[in-house]
Amino acid sequence: MKSLKIAVTAIFTALVCAATMLFSVYVPATHGFFNVGESMIFLSALLFGPFVGAFSGGVGSMFADLLLGFPHYAPASLIIKGCEGAVVGLLKRRSPRFSSKLQWSSLTIMLGSATGGIFGGVGATYYSGWTELTLGVTAFSLYIPAEFWLAMGAVVAISIIVAGLLFDPEIGWTIFSVIMGGLCMVLGYFLYQWLLLYPLFKIEAVALAEVPLNVGQMIIGAIVAIPISKMLMHTLPQLKVK
Repeated sequence: MKSLKIAVTAIFTALVCAATMLFSVYVPATHGFFNVGESMIFLSALLFGPFVGAFSGGVGSMFADLLLGFPHYAPASLIIKGCEGAVVGLLKRRSPRFSSKLQWSSLTIMLGSATGGIFGGVGATYYSGWTELTLGVTAFSLYIPAEFWLAMGAVVAISIIVAGLLFDPEIGWTIFSVIMGGLCMVLGYFLYQWLLLYPLFKIEAVALAEVPLNVGQMIIGAIVAIPISKMLMHTLPQLKVK
């Protein structure tokens, strides 16, 4: 099991780095970038616990910052993304023991609705219209209407609720674990950009400008990681490392 944990940690560190670098959108206001690395951080923490989530999240994100040319974010990513993975992994392991399915269902409905609402609202407000995207080394412009994000938010909410009511009532706690870890990431980068980025690197940043982008990273990461983790834990339970 020790050898397996080392191997899994190395693999997910590489996956976090690759996912972060694969898709990025530069944010001039903060000299940072939007990415989808949260998907692999959440997945590692949900499947293999806080140590794997923390190490792969922090180290993988730090290497991605360095390789993409954002060294001023590397020390922050090491700590913030590491804490994010640790929080998700710790909370997932401390799932409550509700006495009835109704309690689980109520939690799932509440968190599913909140997740879909946040995803649709943030997307419609901040990600609609013309935007420049970078996929690998290719940059291109794309128009995304607000209605697309609202529809996606509804799909996300319905999917989570249906999955919780019909298949896995405990998915509500998984969502909660991911959201708490993601909020640590959002708050961590906000404080770093507000308090430390200029004193350390003489780079001025509008810290509030990246908050909705980081919320978007969190939501997209959850949408990718939660279904995959559930599928793997049900079909290949032997993969889980204590």
